[in-house]
Parts: sequence; structure tokens; C-alpha cells
Amino acid sequence: MPSPFTWLRRIYSLDTLDTRFTSTAITPNTDTRSPAQNARANAIAQGASPSLWRTPEFFVYYIFFIVCVPLMFKTVIDASDESHPLYPKYSNLLSPGWIPGRLVDNSDTQYASFRDNIPALLLLLIAHPLVRRVYQSYANRSNTGTKPSSHTGIAASEAQLEQRMQFDFWFGLVFVTILHGVSALKVLSILYINFRICKDVPRSYVPSATWGFNLFILFANELFGGYPLERIVKLFVPGSGATGEGTSNLIQWAQAVDDLGGLMPRWEVLFKVTVLRLISFNMDHHWSVDYPAASAIEKKQLDPASLSDRDRVKIPAEPKAFSLRNYIAYVLYSPLYLAGPILTFNDYVSQQRYTAASVSRARTVMYGIRFGLTLLCMELVLHYIYAVAISKANPDWSLFTPGQLSMLAFFNLHIIWLKLLIPWRFFRLWALVDGIDPPENMVRCMSNNYSAFAFWRGWHRSYNRWIVRYIYIPLGGGGDGRRPPGGSKAASPPKSNFMGKFLQIRNFLLVFTFVALWHDINLQLLMWGWLVTLFVLPEIVGTLLFPANRWRSRPGTYRVICGIGAIGNVLMMIIANLVGFALGLDGLKDLLSSLTGSYSGLAYMVSCCVILFVGVQVMFEVREDELRAGINLKC
Repeated sequence: MPSPFTWLRRIYSLDTLDTRFTSTAITPNTDTRSPAQNARANAIAQGASPSLWRTPEFFVYYIFFIVCVPLMFKTVIDASDESHPLYPKYSNLLSPGWIPGRLVDNSDTQYASFRDNIPALLLLLIAHPLVRRVYQSYANRSNTGTKPSSHTGIAASEAQLEQRMQFDFWFGLVFVTILHGVSALKVLSILYINFRICKDVPRSYVPSATWGFNLFILFANELFGGYPLERIVKLFVPGSGATGEGTSNLIQWAQAVDDLGGLMPRWEVLFKVTVLRLISFNMDHHWSVDYPAASAIEKKQLDPASLSDRDRVKIPAEPKAFSLRNYIAYVLYSPLYLAGPILTFNDYVSQQRYTAASVSRARTVMYGIRFGLTLLCMELVLHYIYAVAISKANPDWSLFTPGQLSMLAFFNLHIIWLKLLIPWRFFRLWALVDGIDPPENMVRCMSNNYSAFAFWRGWHRSYNRWIVRYIYIPLGGGGDGRRPPGGSKAASPPKSNFMGKFLQIRNFLLVFTFVALWHDINLQLLMWGWLVTLFVLPEIVGTLLFPANRWRSRPGTYRVICGIGAIGNVLMMIIANLVGFALGLDGLKDLLSSLTGSYSGLAYMVSCCVILFVGVQVMFEVREDELRAGINLKC
């Protein structure tokens, strides 16, 4: 019988997290590696360096971890203690907790909306797949007399596609109506206009029309607050500002209609995720016309029942799949509707027809256990560390020691990471239970990152993949001559190394400007997007000045150089994310001035850099360990 430690390792393995990480992108996601997978894994493993885990250098690092990690927790818990002078200023933001003697910091409204509805969401996770099974059982009985006695694999897959799409279409309509009430009509109206752009606009204008319409919707939703009927009445009805009885009755009627907003009246808040699916449908349809006429599945002799992740995304669905019903089913797919992860239309249709080989009961159970442990971790953090409430109280940072200041900022970012991770994993778990395998959004722990480029590949990964497919590559990518999906083979030639880096920076700036505006239309997030672009410049310059191939004879020296550069990367990533998601520019200035305004603060910063160097060296070795196992996450 496996030991608890073995089960724990399996729960936290990359294979449990997402099989896309443990199998190559160009071969099927199966439990048994194919010869091609073994060959690639062996090639990756041969490029790895010898293990350093048992060297004297790393035993010193272990001492750092044993001493420093508990101190980090103690420092921030002491700063959150009720005996601290600042405690009365933010104590009103705390709520009763379920741990005896502890209050819980539930002051983050974004996470609180999820946390408070966990029981209802768990009930929905169970009910939705059960209702689907009941529907499929009824449909199968109804079709027993009409089906031929022998079924081919293609016929069975088409029947599965038809059943699942039909169910998702009707369940999605009911789901969005319960969520948004009368505002569901607004959602469906936007969906229909986007569909008509895809089908009716001259083909050469579809990309620009699609992007123009959806960017307009992002701004309009924000500016008009979801288009409440009361505001429309006051805007268009003559004399609505008067006190006439007829006008007053009309406004009262509009208010009554607006009150029928369902469980989530502010539908526009999360509609930005839906916008990504609208663009995905239109662009996948647009590119499918340019795809070679010969079936890629037949040409490559692929098994349609076990396509790889890359093939599911790249190979377009057949023309008849781009129907209004399938479009509505895809956009309103319940497990992924509210927050993602983002699944492209091609991938969605492929998995509806053939269940992905990566979906198994054992792996889904393990993933569910991992989600539960992550949720427990967040609960413990919120019960003992009040970093969010402190930052919301506009505190006098001088009341904290340099250690407390740095740990409050550090754990604030960890809470941001967890508050995004938990909903994303919940909705992905729901999809897995339903037989759909969307990409995992968070690849690594926030503390296990030293590269800005790699960090953004692993943070909100499904969104990053969407950005790469629909924005970054069509813009030219990194100037390496890659052609956009569906583009002709006569792609532009690769640029020089300098020009390639310049185009990469330009495209990075455009991408993060879109990412910032997509998150929220405000200056704080726009500054965050520009800071991210600015802070990747040192990494780009460093890779140009210190290319790895010149240091192959001195790997130890090169590892030290990379470690020093990575310290700057980590600090800049912390600054950018504090600006964008926690403190803003003014709050960051106050925090940094308090942290570096004394000799003790500067000494503390130097000691932090030493500890960061130790952590970065362990991060390097973790990735080398993955390479030895034949896995290259590139993040």
C-alpha cells in the first residue's frame, strides 16, 4: 500500500496538475509515453546538469530555508497581532472566523464573493454533471430505435458531440438567465451581434470588425455599467428629469426591471472573460478557411480520439461545427463561463466529440484533493495574516519594522496569487468532472519564479496561451518569422537578433497594454502593464550580454551570474504587481520610503537579496530536476 508521502507526491505532481506539462505538445496526452515522447524526454534529460541536491553548497541553502521560512511567517503574523498599535484601525475589516479565537480577513471583495458562495458552487459542481448524465441516458433511450445496430467510431463521436452540444446549449441558456436575470438578454444580444460579424461581414474585414466590436464592448460595459434600463430611460425619454406622473411611472418600471438582475446583476464585471471566447470563435472560423483543404487528421494519420493539445487547438473544427447553437454552447459553457480557464473553440469542439485521454477519474480525484488542500492553505493564511486588511486601512507604514513591511508586501502578493488560483482551479475541477480538460492557469507557486518572461507564461496560463495565439503571433511574435494561425507558408523571414528583440519588446508592450485594459480600464493597471514591459528589458539585455553558449565550460560561474540577475528580476516583478494589484504607485512609494529610509532598512534589504539568491539557486535546481525527468515547462 502506498505511503502517505507517496500519495502526497502524487497529488503535487505535474501529471496531476495538468498532463500538458508531462507529455509533449505534439503527441497525445496519454498515461504511457510513445516512442516519440521517450525520445524527446531523453533528449531533454541529456541536456540537464548533474544533481546538486546533496552537495555542501545546497546543505547550506537548506539551513537558510529551515531558519528563514518560519521567521517569515512569524514576522507577518506578529504584524497582524491584535497587540499591534495599528490593529484598531483595520479591525473593523475583519470577520468572525471558523478557527477558535481567530478572526478572518475576508476584506478582499473579489475573493469574498467566491468564498461566501463555496457551498452553492460545490452543489452546482455535483448537480451539473449529474443532470448531464440523466439527459444523456434519456437521449440514448430515445434514440435506441433509430440508431443502426452497428456503430462506427465516427458515428459514436458525432452522437456524443450532438448530445453534449445540445445539453450545453440549453443548460447555458438556463444558467445565464438564473445568473443575470433580464440582463441575460443583453448578454445574448452581444453574442448574436458577434456571431453575425463572423458570418455576414466580408471575410477580409472579419478580424478588424471582431476586434473593434469586442474592444468597444469592453469599454462600453465599463463606461455604462452594464446598461441599466433606468439610465437608458432617463437618457432617451423626453422630459425624464421632470416630475410628471407618466415619466415617474416609466422610471419606476425601469427600476423594477433592473431589479430582476438574477444572482449576479453586475454581469459586465466578468464578461471580459466571455469576450475572449467571442474572439476565439470568430478567429478560429476565419483561419479555418485558410487551412489546407486536405484533412490534417488524415494527412498526418492521426487518431482523432487522442489528439494532442496542440493539434486540438490548431486543427480547425469542420465548417458545420461553426453553428449558432454550438457557438452559444461554447460561450455559455457553465463550468468555464464565469472565470475560465479559457478554452479555444477548436479545442472545445474536439473534446466534445472525443473525451481527452487526460481525463480520468483517478486524476480528477487527485486534482480535487489538491484543490481542497489549497483552499485550506488560504483559510489558514486569512485567519492568521491580515495583510489585505492592513493595506486597505491606509496605514502609517512607519509603525512597522523593515522586516514586517517586506513580509506584508510579500504575503499580500501571495494572497493575490491564491485568490486567483482557487477560483480558477475550482472551475477547472468542475470542467474535469464534466469530461472537459481546459489548461491549468497557474503552473508554479508565486515564490518559484525568477524570470519575467517565464513568470507570465505560467501566470494565468490559459490567458497567456490565448494572447499568444490571437495577438502575439499575429503581431509577429518575437520577430522569428513565425506565421499566424492559418497563414500561408510564405511567412516573413526571421529578423536579425537585434531587430527580433526590438519587435519582441514592441509586441510585449502592445500585449501588456491590452492585458492591462482588459483587466480594468484605469491608470493603475495601465502603469502595471507598462512597468512589466519596462522590467523585462534588463532580462533581455542580460541574455544578450551573457549568452549561455559562451559559459558552457564554466557552468558554476554562469549559475552565479544568473542568480544575481534573477534577484533584480524578482524585485522588479514584486514592484510591478504591488503597483497593479495591491498598493498602487502612491502606496508603493510610501512603502519603499519606509523600507529604505534608514540604515537598518537598507541592511535588511541587503540580507533579503542574499536570501533571494539562495531561493533562486533552489529554483534553478528544481527546473534542472524537471529536465532530468524529461520535462521542460519553459517557465
